[in-house]
Amino acid sequence: MMTKEQMVTEVRRELTEHLIPFWEGLKDPEYGGFYGYMDYDLKLDPKAEKGCILNSRICWFFSKAYLTLHDPALLSYAKHAYDFMKDRCFDRTNGGIYWSITYDGKPYDTTKHTYNQAFSIYALSEYYEASGDREALDLAFAQYHLIEAKMRDEGGYLEALDEKFQPVVNDKLSENGVIADRTMNTLLHVLEGYTNLLRVSGDEEVRGSLKEIFRTFVDHVWNPELHRQEVFFDHDWHTLIDLYSYGHDIETSWLMDHSLDVVADPSWTAKIRPIMDDMADNLLKAAFDGRSLPAECEKGVVKENRVWWVQAETVLGYLNAYGKHPEREDYRDAAVSEWEFIRDYLVDKREGSEWYWELNKDGTPIPDRPILEPWKCPYHNGRMCMEVLRRLGPQ
Repeated sequence: MMTKEQMVTEVRRELTEHLIPFWEGLKDPEYGGFYGYMDYDLKLDPKAEKGCILNSRICWFFSKAYLTLHDPALLSYAKHAYDFMKDRCFDRTNGGIYWSITYDGKPYDTTKHTYNQAFSIYALSEYYEASGDREALDLAFAQYHLIEAKMRDEGGYLEALDEKFQPVVNDKLSENGVIADRTMNTLLHVLEGYTNLLRVSGDEEVRGSLKEIFRTFVDHVWNPELHRQEVFFDHDWHTLIDLYSYGHDIETSWLMDHSLDVVADPSWTAKIRPIMDDMADNLLKAAFDGRSLPAECEKGVVKENRVWWVQAETVLGYLNAYGKHPEREDYRDAAVSEWEFIRDYLVDKREGSEWYWELNKDGTPIPDRPILEPWKCPYHNGRMCMEVLRRLGPQ
């Protein structure tokens, strides 16, 4: 079994010698931000649309990398992403952040999705911590107040709205043949963004919003009989499909724990932390094959493809579970085995590439998936690397 020191060494190398140089190379010096598309054959399209979620995640990544590694060059890349986000991604007339813009900085898809607004908060709060720029924190709070005022109702958070915040069909976060009025995924990432904002600000209103998210999770998202989250819902929180999203459950299992630590309310911690333990434990028994995690299970049928972000979150989820339960060596073994699978199969060894998007169960890459596009970003894998260093590295 790989030692803790060996894992830290390998993961640090992946972060500093592979991920960071790849994303630095995608900086657009002419139009700002970062390029938005590279196909499987490593052909870059400098005129592809630039997803605002992608840009937010890149801003978060370089901000966090600077805070982790203390290299001033990393902060300059974070500022490049922040400036583009501030100057091009925000709707200065109606408020909020667009879904995407053209390569040269004009509005392209003007949908205002709650998921997207949440990621802007995640990025802006991290950039504020890295840079000390109060403007970034003010923008993060403006986004928080916008979500609370225009993107929720009495039942919870809404999903997709148009440029002027009128509801539209939620086709961006609906899959598996359903169109959802509410999703677990949006709730999870609002929690994530708000948690980061609370962590850097200590704001009590944000803390209260997070407690409401905890309540929604317990009342509507968590399925105690099946030991999993439900994924897609109608307006009244009726589940729409029998879907076990393995990746989202392992991601939630540690993100929720982190949020509980930041909120620091013992009553909520006592209520939800056992649920996170149940979630991680059930997933290990139901889905992990000893070296990697499939994508999901729909109506009892497992989709055996191995998706890049699911693998990254699996390392972190089981590292988190092992940290809480050091007697559970199976959690430690799952994290290590998953990292070895990533290292040996998912990391693309071709020069000028990053990680494959998706693999077959045997580890062979699926060649029709791009290396970079609006959803393919350094957020999951970069975060995994930095969390491994934080949790296992020298203190």
